[in-house]
Amino acid sequence: MIAHNEEKNLARSLASAAWADELIFVDCCSTDGTALAARDFKVKYFRRPNSRAVYVNKQFSIDQASSDWVFILDADEEISPALRAEIKRLVAAPGSFAAFTLPRRNFYFGRWLKRGGKYPDTQLRLFRRGAARFLPLPVHERLEVDGPAGALKEPLLHYPYSDEADLENKREFYSEILARSYALKGRSRLFIILRPFSRFFSGYLLKLGFLDGSAGLKAAVLDFRNIMSSALRYIKSK
Repeated sequence: MIAHNEEKNLARSLASAAWADELIFVDCCSTDGTALAARDFKVKYFRRPNSRAVYVNKQFSIDQASSDWVFILDADEEISPALRAEIKRLVAAPGSFAAFTLPRRNFYFGRWLKRGGKYPDTQLRLFRRGAARFLPLPVHERLEVDGPAGALKEPLLHYPYSDEADLENKREFYSEILARSYALKGRSRLFIILRPFSRFFSGYLLKLGFLDGSAGLKAAVLDFRNIMSSALRYIKSK
């Protein structure tokens, strides 16, 4: 796990992983009580600069692991007892698999969303040590795996926003790195202008986000606002 100013989330996330053989924790120069909260658990603690290129510190955390299998957990996520049991069962007899994907449930506005691209929200988080590395991507970091990947059935639980301040902080962070991604990929002005609208249309209508009621609408609007913020940041920089 890597974390920056995640004091409010750590008790839930680290407690859900306390059964692991080792907990590798990288504090990305937090200014709140993250360091103290992490040390309430038996973590191997490291402190590193808070790089906007998130994959840098995530790869560092992987490189510190000594167990045969590695699970990447974010500070706003939780491993349920059912997922813990499934992980233990599969790593005891993984067959030829080098990694495993799993679904992720997202909690937005008081509700677990079932549609709109928020579920199953497939993630690749569990892998044999040495069989996966993070690709150097500026946003939405991704693991590259050397070998076949299986699939877990139990979901990882995700609480993306704890309050309004957290929501705004994450919008600011992701709008900056997404704008940087547009620049690196040479996206056209038309693509950037239309992207927030196409994302809303896809999530709310094509992926049936409207069936999640008011929470589904709010989540779609939130995605629209986040991507629009990135688009405006990029256009203003030109």
